[in-house]
This record gives sequence, C-alpha cells and structure tokens, in this order.
Amino acid sequence: MVTVGAGLGVGVLGGGDVAKYGGDALYTVLVYAVVVFGWPRVRPGVAAVGAVGFSWGVELLQLTGVPAELAGRSVVARLVLGSTFNAPDLLWYAVGAGLCWAGHTLLRSGRGPARDAASGVPPRAVGGRSPGP
Repeated sequence: MVTVGAGLGVGVLGGGDVAKYGGDALYTVLVYAVVVFGWPRVRPGVAAVGAVGFSWGVELLQLTGVPAELAGRSVVARLVLGSTFNAPDLLWYAVGAGLCWAGHTLLRSGRGPARDAASGVPPRAVGGRSPGP
C-alpha cells in the first residue's frame, strides 16, 4: 500500500521525468515487496535480482507489441505490462532494486529497527507495548 501510495504521490506531485522514472523505480520496489512477502526468508540479493529481472523482462516484452495490444483492452494490463519500450527504464528498475537491496540488507544487519540479540528477530509487542532493552 505504501509503494502504491508513493507511486500515486510521485505521479501527482512530481510530473514529467520525475513521475516517469520514479514510477519505474517504484514498480520494481513493488515487485521486490511481493517477492519478500511471498518468500520472507529470501536473501536481499536474491530478491533484488528477481525483482529487477522481472521488471526487465516486462520491459523487453514491450518490444514485441503484445503488451501494447493488451494495454489497449485492459487498464490492469496497461498498469502491469506498460505499452512502449523505453531503454532508460531499465536503469531505473535497477535503481529501485538497488534501494530495496540496501534497505533490506540494513534491516537484516541489525542496524535497522531494534532486534532481539539472540535471534536477530524484531521484538514482538506485548500488550501493545514493545519490550524494554
């Protein structure tokens, strides 16, 4: 939901190239999130490669014209597959995957939110409150 909201915000507030390329990066962020939610123990590098690979695959598929035809028939297809190949998009997909990899790696390293020292797992809230140090 946060990624979709950010994408809408970039589109409304950014405009032009900011909206276009920010949207490309956020597309890959959303794919990354789907990978991590579907496979919670995935390593950040694997998730990043999977997300950018999927995004690049969709972009390269646009060279065939199939996404453009499907986009003409369905709003969902247009949102998921796009319609027109644009080489700079490939870079911005990598930027989105790289940012996710960096953030995910930081969180897993223990330098992100508080973690239980023994297990490396974030502490659970008990009775609506987080446990003390």
